Amino acid sequence: MHDLLVTDCKLVNEGAITECDILISNQRIQQIGADLQNTETKNVFEAKGRYVIPGMIDDQVHFREPGLTYKGDIATESLAAIAGGITSFMDMPNVKPPTLTLELLDQKYAAAYQRARANYAFYMGASNDNLEVLKNAPIDRACGIKVFMGASTGNMLVDNEDVLDAIFKHAPVPIITHCEDSPLINENLKKYQQQYGDDIPIELHPVIRSEEACYRSSSKAVELAKKHGTQLHILHLTTARELELFSQGPVQGKNITAEVCVHHLFYNEKDYADKGSLIKCNPAVKTQQDQQGLLKGVLEDRIDIIATDHAPHTWEEKQGNYIKAPAGLPLVQHALMSVLEHVHDGVFSIEKVVEKTSHNVALRFEVAERGFVREGYFADLTIIDFDKPYTVSKENVLYKCGWSPFEGYQFRSSIAATILNGQVVYENGAAINDPFFGQQLAFDR
Repeated sequence: MHDLLVTDCKLVNEGAITECDILISNQRIQQIGADLQNTETKNVFEAKGRYVIPGMIDDQVHFREPGLTYKGDIATESLAAIAGGITSFMDMPNVKPPTLTLELLDQKYAAAYQRARANYAFYMGASNDNLEVLKNAPIDRACGIKVFMGASTGNMLVDNEDVLDAIFKHAPVPIITHCEDSPLINENLKKYQQQYGDDIPIELHPVIRSEEACYRSSSKAVELAKKHGTQLHILHLTTARELELFSQGPVQGKNITAEVCVHHLFYNEKDYADKGSLIKCNPAVKTQQDQQGLLKGVLEDRIDIIATDHAPHTWEEKQGNYIKAPAGLPLVQHALMSVLEHVHDGVFSIEKVVEKTSHNVALRFEVAERGFVREGYFADLTIIDFDKPYTVSKENVLYKCGWSPFEGYQFRSSIAATILNGQVVYENGAAINDPFFGQQLAFDR
């Protein structure tokens, strides 16, 4: 007897939409077919013509564990991710202590075991002082090496030119970069502090963390990657200008790839008047022209991946003035719904959304047996009610920080259910009562 049968769905997978049933056993997809409804199964999920897509793989989250768990932790934020149709996440190393050693990487995996509610992987962090550790980054456990080429927390800013060059030369796994030029940002900040003190208007955030600061750093990363033949993935592009650094075409075969985050597709500088520091993030939400350029970059396949950069802070922290309010916002619960807004607007096809949120992430990071709906692959599925609205409210926010920049917004789609490793773990607005946990992601490297 099989475990689960998903009936009468519109499967969005590998560039096509197919009406079918999906049969699941032992955590994996056993069969995809036109008429499997007479198959003997323990459970049936009647999709009733709704879209079924491979669960989103988020390649950039900050779940704040260890050391910052008053903002969020692996258990709370991964549950919010499941509610948002994200079935796998890759967590960043700028925690306390930062993940700069193999021992600390293994400690994060131990912390996630039977606590993470979605599948998980963790990055190694780079500093000026751990080059020899990075040369031996485990290809089976480190999803990548995170290099901050701009402002960072703790001691994770890599500003030693010789070390930076050596990291690009010797990295055994993809290098993942945050690209902003700190000297230029500090120069801009000093200028406006002289004018406003610490109460700088939030609208100046994209001026301080400017287009030039982004381009100067990202072009340097691309130059280093071309010099050494490095596998480079640049995170959270925010400017239309940066798109010229990246080639068009499918993600396969690219050494240098790019990502955009959901909030940079959704918001622009006009939204600071209403949202204020709630949308303060690094790099900054920029102009409407930049927003449109990023949307175009997705369509042109210059941008390969859509992610979140989920980075929760407490409500109280976010109420500080410009200098005190930290950068970052919670996103995983509502990210996929926000991207689907662009489908409703006729900008993206739903096939394009699946490509950028699942297929390409699996291909870029060489994630084993996930990211596609294929027979034999793990059954990580998101079921979408495309025409059922969902209004975000403080009452239905699951983040530990308790707020969302989307509060009051009505998305035109909602997440009907999430299936993780063959088990329905979220349905009708609530997680199931049966215990469920994600698995450590494996890599085909």
